[in-house]
Amino acid sequence: MKITRKEFLRAAGAVTVAATLPGAREAFAQEYPSQDIRMIVGFPAGSGADIFVRFFAEKLKPIAGRNVIVENKVGANSNIATEFVARSKPDGYTLYPFAGTTVAASMALFKNPPVDVGKELRIAATTSNLAFMLVVDTKSPYKNLAELTAAMKKKGANASYAVAANPGIIMGSIYKNAAALEAVEVQYRSAPDSLGEMASGKLDYGCHDGVFCLAQQREGRLRVLGISCGQRLLAVPDLPTMAEQGIPMDLTLWWAVMVAAATPNPVVDKINGWFKQILSQDDTKKFLAASGADPMIRTPAEGQAMFQKAIKEWGDYVRMAKIPQN
Repeated sequence: MKITRKEFLRAAGAVTVAATLPGAREAFAQEYPSQDIRMIVGFPAGSGADIFVRFFAEKLKPIAGRNVIVENKVGANSNIATEFVARSKPDGYTLYPFAGTTVAASMALFKNPPVDVGKELRIAATTSNLAFMLVVDTKSPYKNLAELTAAMKKKGANASYAVAANPGIIMGSIYKNAAALEAVEVQYRSAPDSLGEMASGKLDYGCHDGVFCLAQQREGRLRVLGISCGQRLLAVPDLPTMAEQGIPMDLTLWWAVMVAAATPNPVVDKINGWFKQILSQDDTKKFLAASGADPMIRTPAEGQAMFQKAIKEWGDYVRMAKIPQN
């Protein structure tokens, strides 16, 4: 029996409509995942973000029963990765484990943001609270923030510091403004790229993610002088906050697993369940603690509410830090 083009298109349209019905969405969620899953990273291999994502990718493989492929979409302070995920097919096969607060801040860092993250992304799961950290080389004479601040005031515009991500830019700007410093910001593609010039003394200090900073401190390369949170983290209770050392600052970051906004609720719920399971495991708790992070579990609705709130809060931080828009 021959089928006309018109009949074929009508049938295809019926299938498409049927796939959007609640029963079809439930069936899709039951079959999900039926193919490999991608995790997107906005920074190069070896960066703090990359280490975090690869850990979760390995943990997810046995739970999801599929291969989990990590892809680095590097550039524009993670915004290339953010846009890639927002434009991806909303089927749950493209996951974006990253700092929800960093993504939220991007709305204030562009005159014309390429992605309206509050509308084009959604939070499937949360994983942790953490901080950015101010560090110096271990050969540096500065043992605490007060000593660094006094020395940087004397150096004036000859002082310099490294950043490689938006929270580091914000942390560095708030510190510089609060301490009335003239230090010059030097942006790097990734935090590890700044190590050589930190070691040579060309850079005086850096503001980087906790995963990188604590790993380098354990290796004896860097010394952490302060963290960006308003309160000390349970994972690293010995590290003082910037606030308790006289620099008003409360930059508490949190990580989430983001997906394209139109991803069906049943799929989002399944992803949320996966990460609850991962966060309950002892080796995950140890990994987070070594990274200076405290575990955080929220429902998708709670995570999305946090995300919407963070868009406003981190927009205020960007403006307070007087960071120019791109």
